[in-house]
Amino acid sequence: MTVDLSLPHLWQHLGWPLTRLLIYLSIGLLVALFIESLNWTKKIAAVAQPLTRFAHLPTLVAASFSMCFFSGIAANTMLAEGYNGKVINRKELILANLFNSLPSNILHLPTTFFILAPIIKGAAFVYLGLTVGAAIFRTLVVALIARMLLPACATLTAQTPSPENPHPFRSAWRNTIKRFRKRIRRIAGYTVPIYILFYFLNEAGFFTRTELYMTEHLSWLGWLSPEAISILSFQVVAEFTAGVAAAGALLASGSMQQHEVVLVLLAGNVLSSPVRALRHQYPYYAGIFKPVLAGQLLFIGQGFRALSILAAMLFYYWLIT
Repeated sequence: MTVDLSLPHLWQHLGWPLTRLLIYLSIGLLVALFIESLNWTKKIAAVAQPLTRFAHLPTLVAASFSMCFFSGIAANTMLAEGYNGKVINRKELILANLFNSLPSNILHLPTTFFILAPIIKGAAFVYLGLTVGAAIFRTLVVALIARMLLPACATLTAQTPSPENPHPFRSAWRNTIKRFRKRIRRIAGYTVPIYILFYFLNEAGFFTRTELYMTEHLSWLGWLSPEAISILSFQVVAEFTAGVAAAGALLASGSMQQHEVVLVLLAGNVLSSPVRALRHQYPYYAGIFKPVLAGQLLFIGQGFRALSILAAMLFYYWLIT
């Protein structure tokens, strides 16, 4: 497969998306550093603190959980800063990353709903209900695991006294800019080359061939109809919207029932998410957390996510049979 190296193509598909990603990373980093410099971590943690207190997770994790409802990048940056500053340890970081699954899911819920509802109608509510339910289940399971693994005193590790300062915003902003300049260079140093590498892998068809291989080995989904397998192929090889459009057409023609559409979309969610996470999330994760740790966090997160979606599939299948 040939790779288009013309300047307009490179700018449209590499230059501008990479620039936009760096802008979002910079905004997320500035927000996270500014909140930390103002010692507002405990204030924004109030929403999630009852649950994190039960889970023996530090205040910083509660703050990251609350921030994740608005910006996943800012939430991850807070965790990375806490880990680098030894406010949280590796075990707490992994648990915190899993813990943030629920707000991350809810953050994208409106967009997903307005894609699904006009096309598959009532099936959208069932599908979204099951995926949100799986996210709630993941968060509760992580809280239980954290409670068993972490000592109760872990909740105190992120509590630091607020210094007296007549101009807190001014000094916090100076401190933020100073730390931002140092951190953004390191983040860009990892993100830019990895993003460029993944761009050329994508252009060379690496991810497409991986997804095609996955669709060619779906014998374990023999219980699905041929129509369902076609939706699954669209969802894995193309994009989520393509699978939804195919499902909507088959649903409208009467070729498939609502429960079949829900099951196949859940199956496609499990199959397509790992490759898309690697393609879209890993480049910026590697900048925030460093490459090896980023890979570990994505691997654990996607594995846990897949298990919870499979559990939701089995639960729904049990309900309809």
